[in-house]
Amino acid sequence: MVLAVTLMGLPRKRPEISAAVLYVSMVALPMPVPEELEKSWDLADSMLSEGQFEEALSELRQAWPLCENDGQKVRTLRQAGDVGTAHGTEDQGSQKRHWQKALKSYKRALKIDPKNKETRRNMNSLLSMMDEKSITGGAGMQFFDEGNPTPMGLVAMVIAGMLLLTSIKLISDALQEDSENPLVSLEVSYVDDSGERVEGTIEIELFQDLAPVHVENFITHAQNFRYDFTIFHRVIDGFMIQGGDVDRQDGMGGYAANWYGYCNGESAASQSSCDQSQWTIPDEADNGLLHSPGMLAMAKTSAANTGGSQFYIVPTGSTPSHLDGVHTVFGQVVSGQAHVDAISLVVTGNTDSDDDTSGDKPIDDVRLVHVTVNE
Repeated sequence: MVLAVTLMGLPRKRPEISAAVLYVSMVALPMPVPEELEKSWDLADSMLSEGQFEEALSELRQAWPLCENDGQKVRTLRQAGDVGTAHGTEDQGSQKRHWQKALKSYKRALKIDPKNKETRRNMNSLLSMMDEKSITGGAGMQFFDEGNPTPMGLVAMVIAGMLLLTSIKLISDALQEDSENPLVSLEVSYVDDSGERVEGTIEIELFQDLAPVHVENFITHAQNFRYDFTIFHRVIDGFMIQGGDVDRQDGMGGYAANWYGYCNGESAASQSSCDQSQWTIPDEADNGLLHSPGMLAMAKTSAANTGGSQFYIVPTGSTPSHLDGVHTVFGQVVSGQAHVDAISLVVTGNTDSDDDTSGDKPIDDVRLVHVTVNE
């Protein structure tokens, strides 16, 4: 089998982490702001003023794991919304895409703190500009937004009264949205420290622009139901939780979902010369994404290009930076991090195997019941 996953000699200590989006008063941030987070906010703001929009969003994305409370998350999300708003104003050709993503950031911020006046003020300003340009909020069949008809809602009313003026092409054009990062939902089941089995969902955003091969590979496995009813076979408190072995479930198996030109880490001319159980994917570890709490990464052997199906998620308090640039990070938890943290604390120590990692296997199975792809 391909993936005798050996993330060996990795620290089990627990540092702290966070993220970034515009200004908020100290009243909204009762806790001291981490110095690195403050620097990221300032750097993103400086990039915004210089018109470096993509760089500013990248900085905020890297800063997100540094956020320690809701106030800091709201500020980070709002700053991302402000960057997207400015980007759309500057880049007329892709204005719709930038503004829809900015609106999504504002709404995520308000979901955390509905009473945040600055966020709501900035969002309402963006909505006014979008309304002037007849740009939808990117929510598909959304006819009303907070009680007011959206541009698509107005179109729907016209269609209802003038059906003869409607065509299939106009409808498809009206419903067309710009692509965004896909989300996947991992339904998990585990036994917590009370001895009760808990069921929950971990939602993860996949960074398809930064790790396209890894994202495609993960989605294909999920859509083919290969991850369903597998387990997290290796759990190390203060480090990571690892699963995704689709054929052995013990860390010694797993293979790529598609043929990507690599056979057990070696470049191969054709797939006919390589058994599917040996299919692996090329590394994309130099994409700038770092290991921090909530990040999803590809497990592999110590050799290059040996990833297949196994993956791991970093719990709160873990920053295995020695894996940066070695293992490909390709996603981030957007909800359900509490389940990741709880799983990292389950009791381990199954010693039925001679494998030196068997002591990291949970006593009670940590199950990955089903993965849903929400593209």
